[in-house]
Amino acid sequence: MARDLREIDPFFTFLWSARAEPRTIARARSMTDAITIACESPGLDGDAFAIVVTLPTFRRPEHLLKTLASLAAQRTTRPFAVIVMENDAEGRAGLDAARPLFADGHLNGLVLIAHERGNCAAYNAGWQTALTRFPAMRHLLVIDDDEIADPDWIDRLVATSDRLDADIVGGPQVPVFEDGASTRYARHPVFTPHYSETGAVPILYSSGNVAIRRKVLETIGAPFLDTAFNFIGGGDSDFYTRCRQRGFTFGWCAEAPVLETTPARRTEFSWLNARGLRNGAISSIIERRQTSGRRNGLRRVAKSAALLAASPLRSAELALRTRSPVIGLYHMQVAIGRLMAEFGWVNEQYRRPEQN
Repeated sequence: MARDLREIDPFFTFLWSARAEPRTIARARSMTDAITIACESPGLDGDAFAIVVTLPTFRRPEHLLKTLASLAAQRTTRPFAVIVMENDAEGRAGLDAARPLFADGHLNGLVLIAHERGNCAAYNAGWQTALTRFPAMRHLLVIDDDEIADPDWIDRLVATSDRLDADIVGGPQVPVFEDGASTRYARHPVFTPHYSETGAVPILYSSGNVAIRRKVLETIGAPFLDTAFNFIGGGDSDFYTRCRQRGFTFGWCAEAPVLETTPARRTEFSWLNARGLRNGAISSIIERRQTSGRRNGLRRVAKSAALLAASPLRSAELALRTRSPVIGLYHMQVAIGRLMAEFGWVNEQYRRPEQN
């Protein structure tokens, strides 16, 4: 029987056995009621805001204040509210940092505590609250607590959604390397946007800079992100895949960047290697969820094996283009991670936040 990721080993997880097909991470679809509204701005009127920005936070109170300052500095005439989702139910440093900004009306919105730990659980808490507390909301925007929004971020994301008639619009997350972090890997695929020009795109891959129309959330329904992905990542990619299956469309706004603070830890080989393996595993897991049966399972394994066979050449080409053997390894890491996931091994990179 598949096990909930919350019950299993914090580093590597064995999720597959020969007796069950297909095996994947447990599909955790229940929506927890563990949401506490900790504070809100005075006289908050949910009918007054067509835009709601959701901001999950976990033990980054100093940077959370920078993110909130970038939201307060938005150059827009569009009324918007902010929901901060505190995901450290014990420490609550983010709640303590954000509370004064909402209590004195500097920002419109609220701070909630998402008691179930994990990034998917935090998103679910914020998105569900946005739907219920803000009935006039048309667009839900997402930014993370290690990012700083461009001053025109809100206007450009929403305008692009309207102009393209796209249900979900993403934007670039531009890395800003902290002191001590090596910039020699700045061209690594994990740090570069998937798209470079504004326009319609087939799908998105990250939730760190995105605008989602209300009808998407209402159609998909809670829980929006599967909490089985809480500690490996990929809940956003799984969500986008399900959205595409339901006929929703995607767009990209190159003019709506956020600056993502990148610590030195993320430029070390061990982190880059783990991220590459994880990305491969996620692609395998999501594909496995779309198919079932022994024949499809064999096709997936064959595809993973073929990608692994082709990866040395792809890695060599990437290494030559970037002049970095370490960057070049990425395609091999993804291929290996994908094949490992076919046999149940998945790295829970978010289980230990101090190492991420």
